[in-house]
Amino acid sequence: MPSRRPGRWRPRTVAARRPLWYPPEPHVARTLAAPRVVNIADLRRLAERRLPRVVFDYIDGGAESEITLRENCRVFDQVTFRPRGAVAAPKTDLQTTVLGTTLALPFLLAPVGSTRMFYPRGEAVAAKAGGEAGTAYVLSTLSGCKLEEVKAATTGPCWYQVYLVGGREVTRAAIERARAAGFSALVVTIDTPVAGLRERDVRNGTKELVSRRPWTMLPFVWQFLARPRWLAGFLFDGGLMRFPNVVRPDGPMAYADVGAALEQSVVSWPDLEWIREAWNGPVVVKGVLTAEDARRAVDAGVEAVVVSNHGGRQLDGVAATLRALPEVVSAVRGRAEVLMDGGIRRGSDIVKALCLGARAVLVGRAYAYGLGAGGGAGVARAIEILRSDLARTLKLLGCASVAELGPSYIEVPADWRVDSPSHPSASAATEPLQVAQDQSSGSTTVKRSR
Repeated sequence: MPSRRPGRWRPRTVAARRPLWYPPEPHVARTLAAPRVVNIADLRRLAERRLPRVVFDYIDGGAESEITLRENCRVFDQVTFRPRGAVAAPKTDLQTTVLGTTLALPFLLAPVGSTRMFYPRGEAVAAKAGGEAGTAYVLSTLSGCKLEEVKAATTGPCWYQVYLVGGREVTRAAIERARAAGFSALVVTIDTPVAGLRERDVRNGTKELVSRRPWTMLPFVWQFLARPRWLAGFLFDGGLMRFPNVVRPDGPMAYADVGAALEQSVVSWPDLEWIREAWNGPVVVKGVLTAEDARRAVDAGVEAVVVSNHGGRQLDGVAATLRALPEVVSAVRGRAEVLMDGGIRRGSDIVKALCLGARAVLVGRAYAYGLGAGGGAGVARAIEILRSDLARTLKLLGCASVAELGPSYIEVPADWRVDSPSHPSASAATEPLQVAQDQSSGSTTVKRSR
């Protein structure tokens, strides 16, 4: 047994002594190629076949009635394109700059907790695929891999997403580790004062399965047994994980402690002061949906905000993120970069978000489905699908670069008008998105005031 001192933790799992990359499952490359996999929905289908129900529904599900989860995707259908004809664009430039770093793609891999449950060493595997594609990876506090391992796995930028679980001193220690490891930005999530009610998790016995009590687990363990290939990889990787980046005096936080820890570690606006001081680098606030919160975040000195409703996993019934994006862009007025996540399944979705003012987007479920379907190869396939979609959409729009995208390339519904007297932010918005309506057709084009 490794030596143990009070307040110090040393890894002792079998997985810690094994190679980083779990051997790929047979036929993965063939399974992920066209025509079997053409879009993100195909990766979702394969992930559902490979993963136990409880793990798949953790990726796929949302809070309560899942209204916001569905609306995050459906809202993109309300935005239509205004292409330019007879424009030759033999090459397309997908590069963008986020927080001073040039990325090859205008999307980052979003923080997704517990991805080690989807595939062995899941966070390191996903980060590696992101780096190879030339984009950034955002690591969740609630990850199963040590943050140093994840940073070492990728050639691209890494950001660290922080919850205050474990208390201020535990968080300070994690922030210091992230800075020492070379993470370049800190993401503070503000929409988790309590975990949302994810009804699929309740029905699937998530709480019981992570309890580590055999008789409590028994009615639900069939889900694991029904996926023997996944189960073999799960056990090879050390079984039920702890959270190695939330190190308490008695060791890494147990999986079963998450819900209680979130309730005891609510982020408030005054916390940003000590977090910024501890980090001493770019800070991003994630979970902004209103002009009021956007302005407050910018006033607190953050470098970027992420328009996010936690993928529909927290408060059900809030606005879809694409719908909230114009309000936040208007409120920020260029004082911070605006990113967005939620509902993105196609490259054309990314283009619509960029046209509405996002600097870049974060994709979560899209790559998580790939990870669940086929590990690193699945993540790479998800990235390639979105990259190809982006390039094709730009060419069809007659636009050579994502830098040239703007509101003139889209039409939005009239009730999206930020400058309308009926809009909640109208009284406080100082530089609204101007929306010109075609009286004959009823269509609406967004224009940014200069």
